[in-house]
Amino acid sequence: MGKIRSEKYLKLLIYLTVIILINLAGITLFFRLDLTGNKIYSISKASQQVVATLSEPLTINVFFTKNLPAPHNNTERYLHDLLEEYGIYANRYFNYRFYDVSPDEGDTRPETRANQELAKNYGINPIQIQVIDEDEVKFQKVYMGLVLIHGDLIERIPTITSTASLEYQLTSAIVKLNNKISALLALKGKIGVKLFLSSSLEQVASQIGLQNLPELPRQIEEVVAKLNEKLFNKLEYTYLNPSRDQKAVDELVSRKIDVLSLKWPNLPRQNITAGNGSVGLVLEYNDRMATVQLVNVLNLPIIGTRYELIGEEELKDIINENVESLIDINEDLGYLADKGTLPLSPPRGVNPAAQQPQEALNSFRTIVSQTYSIKNVNLNDGRIPSSLNCLVIARPTAKFTEYDLFQIDQFLMRGKNLAIFLDSFNEIFTQTPGAMGLMNPGPQYIPIDTGLEKLLSHYGISIKNSYVMDENCYEQEMPQQLGGGRKPIYFAPLIQNRMINKDLAFMKNIKQLVVLKISPLELIGDRIKENGISAHRLFASSEKSWEMRGRINLNPNFIFPPQSEKDLQSYDLAYLLEGEFPSYFKGKSIPVKEPVKDEDKAAGNTSQSGEEKPDADLASDQQSPAIQAEIESESGFLPAGKPGKILLIASAEMLKDNVIDPQGRSANAIFILNSLDALNNRENIAVMRSKKQSFNPLVDTGLGTKTFVKTFNIAGLPVLVVIFGVLVWFRRVSRKRRIQEMFKK
Repeated sequence: MGKIRSEKYLKLLIYLTVIILINLAGITLFFRLDLTGNKIYSISKASQQVVATLSEPLTINVFFTKNLPAPHNNTERYLHDLLEEYGIYANRYFNYRFYDVSPDEGDTRPETRANQELAKNYGINPIQIQVIDEDEVKFQKVYMGLVLIHGDLIERIPTITSTASLEYQLTSAIVKLNNKISALLALKGKIGVKLFLSSSLEQVASQIGLQNLPELPRQIEEVVAKLNEKLFNKLEYTYLNPSRDQKAVDELVSRKIDVLSLKWPNLPRQNITAGNGSVGLVLEYNDRMATVQLVNVLNLPIIGTRYELIGEEELKDIINENVESLIDINEDLGYLADKGTLPLSPPRGVNPAAQQPQEALNSFRTIVSQTYSIKNVNLNDGRIPSSLNCLVIARPTAKFTEYDLFQIDQFLMRGKNLAIFLDSFNEIFTQTPGAMGLMNPGPQYIPIDTGLEKLLSHYGISIKNSYVMDENCYEQEMPQQLGGGRKPIYFAPLIQNRMINKDLAFMKNIKQLVVLKISPLELIGDRIKENGISAHRLFASSEKSWEMRGRINLNPNFIFPPQSEKDLQSYDLAYLLEGEFPSYFKGKSIPVKEPVKDEDKAAGNTSQSGEEKPDADLASDQQSPAIQAEIESESGFLPAGKPGKILLIASAEMLKDNVIDPQGRSANAIFILNSLDALNNRENIAVMRSKKQSFNPLVDTGLGTKTFVKTFNIAGLPVLVVIFGVLVWFRRVSRKRRIQEMFKK
């Protein structure tokens, strides 16, 4: 008896030991499985990397009232889990804490009052929510916010009422706080600063106004040394002489580095022998590279070619901007600000009550500015800055000169990206006199031809001069005085989930879009194939679409779908092209920049800042016209490009305030932001942003499938229950018979 009892105690001890070991393993060995479709309960790789590379302490203080009613209690729970997972992947610099700001049965304890005062000091104030308690609607003041502290910087999320995009908000705030200093400290290697300068240029430098060119290696070395004092010695300077180093020449050719190349014939009078040379600065980190042109080349009619060496302060600024771009700090986004493009802000002095609708992209500017620094680009100022990765062109209406197109073409050739939103028609509102005075017959739609169209056609894609109408479209609620109901707006197609390309990561979680006044796109198949370009269709209209051509009238009362099904088809509405595009100007003469008009000079509308540059003017006066005529410049021209991308949508309405919300939560806003991230090599951020969608439609099903499901639910389920009951009855009868036969034996 004692032996049996001892065995029982031993088994109990073993069981307790196993349970304790399992709990210890569960505490020390973390494992989590997220079965949701978009992994909304797991942080993205971008978030993991951000908290894993912190170089300075980051503290998140959360002020959240406890025991909140649904759905706010789920928000608190989600925030707990989210910060816990951040902590799993973070290094030792990441900390978070939840402060108790909840009153205890109506009485506020001293500790709670202190926490509430702390929240107030951080700018986190209570908000009012609606609570239903015992069939009675009440209002309660609660705290639902947090603050991030990184060094001396503070970032707040004052109100967290939803889990939607919460991870994106947190990670974006951390990235914003993890500033330039932290990023530089986290670099594993150094940023290379390579000067390519051929010593052969010294024999012609004084003849073309570049007397200080031989001093350039020393000057750049000094500039890099000064910058290193602020950049934690992360710059590594190298001087390469292509005239004496064949490896430098091979590197320029193999990597298609865009530097200024000059060549000249024998000039006996000046004691100059035929030769060639290159000059330029290259910054690189890992697999990213930026080129800085050290010599400005101005091709001016009558005057000829002028060469100017950039100044020291300008060089510092350019190197600093490119360093920030290389390590993804304060990413710049270029926006074409001339050629009649849509303004980012309404012009000053405009009457808000004016009849002409305002077209300023306020919401677009608001949501994009949270991630990027928007830099206005004016083609009249010359070359598009090399520090930009992407240039946005939104509904230009003015004609592009050949020199303008050359700048855009060469920007793309340098491996940069373009986001182009073109309108096929210019909507012009006119008023004509009538019997009752001025009458408005409606807008006129004039085809737009800017010159960009021929550039795009060369790359392999064209825009049709028509609008796409779709029976699957947005429907407008009509007022009761007009009969009520819903009226289809055929020129505002709703893009269904099945018509959206999910093969691209930044499009994966986009479930539905609405487009407005959009034109169809056509690929030029032979050119795409010849150029080796990859064309990704982003979305298309439904199969119940048609084109409106010729005389455009977008009055919904006068738009009717075609009678024949043969006139309906799906149209491609957005494309992403990527590859090594051939230059439009290959084999053509390089365009010359037109001189600034006298009236522009008088008004101060020059491409420069207007400040006098006596040294540059003096140097230009010393330039020899005879030498200039003999020297051939190959600066700024690449006949074939590095891998680049073009996003093309034939509707600038996609960027306007009536389509994009200022909070950036709608599917359209997320699509625009994700597209820009993809063009700036930040697809991981795009995936994180679109993880959780407020709109998540069911898969479209056909009429036959719907009929089958309805019939099965009505008649099929009862029949299955009856069949199951009969089977159970037969089984019981059979079992009863077997038992009877056993006892008979």
